[in-house]
Amino acid sequence: MKRTITLIYFFLSLIYVYSQTTPGEYAIKNLDINTKYSDFGAAFLGKERIVFAAPTDNTKVIRRLWKENGQPFLDLYTGIITEDRQVIGKKLLSGDVNTKFHEGGVSFTKDLKTVYYTANNYYEKKYLTDSAGVNTLQIFRSTLDENGKWSEKEKLSINSNEFSTGHPALNYDDTKLYFVSDRPGGYGETDIWVVDIHEDGSFGTPKNMGDKINSQGKEMFPFIDKDDVLYFSSDGHPGYGKLDVFASKLYDHSVSEPLNLGKPVNSEADDFAFIIDDVRDRGFFSSNREEGKGDDDIYSFLANPELYIHCTQPITGVVRSESSGELIPGATVELRNNEGEVIETTTADAVTATYNLYQATCDSTFVVVGINKGYLNDERKVNTVNDIDYKALQADLFLKDQFVSNKVNINTIYFDFDKFNIRPDAAKELDKVVQVMKEYPELKIHATSHTDSRGSDAYNMKLSIKRAKATVDYLVSHGIDRSRLSYKGYGETQLVNHCSNGVKCSEEEHQANRRTDFTIANEKGFELVPVEN
Repeated sequence: MKRTITLIYFFLSLIYVYSQTTPGEYAIKNLDINTKYSDFGAAFLGKERIVFAAPTDNTKVIRRLWKENGQPFLDLYTGIITEDRQVIGKKLLSGDVNTKFHEGGVSFTKDLKTVYYTANNYYEKKYLTDSAGVNTLQIFRSTLDENGKWSEKEKLSINSNEFSTGHPALNYDDTKLYFVSDRPGGYGETDIWVVDIHEDGSFGTPKNMGDKINSQGKEMFPFIDKDDVLYFSSDGHPGYGKLDVFASKLYDHSVSEPLNLGKPVNSEADDFAFIIDDVRDRGFFSSNREEGKGDDDIYSFLANPELYIHCTQPITGVVRSESSGELIPGATVELRNNEGEVIETTTADAVTATYNLYQATCDSTFVVVGINKGYLNDERKVNTVNDIDYKALQADLFLKDQFVSNKVNINTIYFDFDKFNIRPDAAKELDKVVQVMKEYPELKIHATSHTDSRGSDAYNMKLSIKRAKATVDYLVSHGIDRSRLSYKGYGETQLVNHCSNGVKCSEEEHQANRRTDFTIANEKGFELVPVEN
């Protein structure tokens, strides 16, 4: 894209996505419709057509040349997308959108009945300029009537004669308009802005997209896909050459760090006006790379596999002993999803015992698990947020000693009233017993179960035995040999509080008595030796 015509081009659309793209994933193709001049800025017109800017070839009027570069003025054209990613059937966009000056940078609503486009500030047959005599660029809107004709163009309220506003790009549900402008309040030469579109078609107050998107240079050509990924072009972010295509995931209150889409979409030249379809496997972009036909050419691309977009939020913490508070360097830390699958594994620092996890996707629930020999696993549930600017989640881990006073050091497992099934909270504690018994293959465990005082003594004795057996059955089902386990029920004979027969107590006090404890059942003097990994 030649710098001599930056004013018209800086409004064409680009998009940025958080993608894991590598060289070779795109198959690109130069379109047959390209001329020796500048053809660029494709926008989808439904699923089967595109609209793009190209030099006017209207033979009914004298071809006018733009004095800045001696090339014809730009008009908007349509074309049909073929199966082999070419574009055929080039013709002028119908209606009164095109004028004798520049038109470019277009975006249609999903019903294709409203079009937003960029043009020189030529309105109501007047060629308007700013206070310095410069003709700026403006965004116009036109709607399709019931007879299939475009209405008289409407200049948007966000425009001003004193600065340029251009290249409109609608979000997927047509409620926001992204655009490029050199208006006051920006970070660089041209910035990307966004404004809300109200139900009556009026506009809110434009907001700058911030310094994560905008740099001290030029940001241009916004495009937003169905998953709220913003693609754009920039010469201010690190890249391969001049303008490069970037992508950034949009959130309610923030955006992700821009990601360069890499080669072959980007090159040492200007690469811009990148758009992609809903399947995210094909689209178009523009470039003035050396191998092109003209000043700027439109290219189609096929992405295989399709672009993968995701947002992650880091999780960090320190691993310590719960009893002493001492650091546990070298502890293993796992990130698990809700199904218990391990997503990522790391090791706590050898000195500071800090850890970092990087694969937790945004707006999701995970469990962070700390593991180390001689300790019971500890876990923390974490909920990532839908805001990429949110600081790293802090999840410190405190590992318990495995044994205290000849007992396995787990939280007491509890039962519901008059029940002996293993509750989910009890299962988590029993999993720690499984961990210890697998680590110490000679270890034997004795389970003792109890009830509260409600019900007859005989009934409660039977219920406690069922609870003890259910506990042992759970351990066996998780790989522990039954010969290493024993159990006994004590009914209501060993209450932990004053809630005996006839004493009025709260449900919480009764709950404390409905429990199972674990003790080491090996003969006195047995030395616990962990299994070697």
